[in-house]
Amino acid sequence: MTKVAVIGAKGRMGSTVSQTVKDASDLELVAELDQGDDVTVETLNGAEVAVVFTVPSVKLDNVLDLLKANVHAVVGTSGWTDEELDRVREAQKDSQANVFIAPNFALSAVLAMEFAAMAAPMFESVEVIEMHHPNKVDAPSGTAAATAAKIADARKQAGVAPAPDATETDPEGTRGGRYSDVPVHAVRLRGITATEEILLGNPGEVLTIRTDSFDRASFMPGVLLAVRKVAGLVGLTVGLENLLDLK
Repeated sequence: MTKVAVIGAKGRMGSTVSQTVKDASDLELVAELDQGDDVTVETLNGAEVAVVFTVPSVKLDNVLDLLKANVHAVVGTSGWTDEELDRVREAQKDSQANVFIAPNFALSAVLAMEFAAMAAPMFESVEVIEMHHPNKVDAPSGTAAATAAKIADARKQAGVAPAPDATETDPEGTRGGRYSDVPVHAVRLRGITATEEILLGNPGEVLTIRTDSFDRASFMPGVLLAVRKVAGLVGLTVGLENLLDLK
């Protein structure tokens, strides 16, 4: 039995994770922490792995506290910067714990990112549209930012020219934000849980890659996979694709 703590346990994702851990025959839920709770050896109550689904502003502190406690971290909170990831790597030098971060735990979202990276060098144009519920506090989503980075890297390695765009004026920023030089558009709409579309275009054709999550249950297989594998990783790992056999 692997002992698991959930940080952000009162949130929508955290509460779903807690129930999923309770239902797993090989896992034991030993701690549920939320806003105002200290993350210490004592409050973690013997946990070997902690799942973190908190607001972006406290995610780094949560992970640093887990490293101090030598507890492996599985993190679903998005919005990580390169500087924050470097701080995690630095803190790991004095810890025996590993850290796993995923922009998205839904298998369909991970595959959509991989498919987009495969297709991106073959198309002249590419844009990303992400759609979430209006309670989401960050934009764009971590998934969209990661998708854009993968697309940009694949196009760069293939020597593909920048996508054409004759826009000269856009005072309100309606062309979206640019992440790794890929346009990303964020929609916040009641009724949506999580959706991403990657649009790839050539003269006379468009390829649309779309993933929809209608319920938070869609993230749970990926969370369980990470909880079960994080102890066998080394240092910091980013992306669920690293735990899947996609070759």
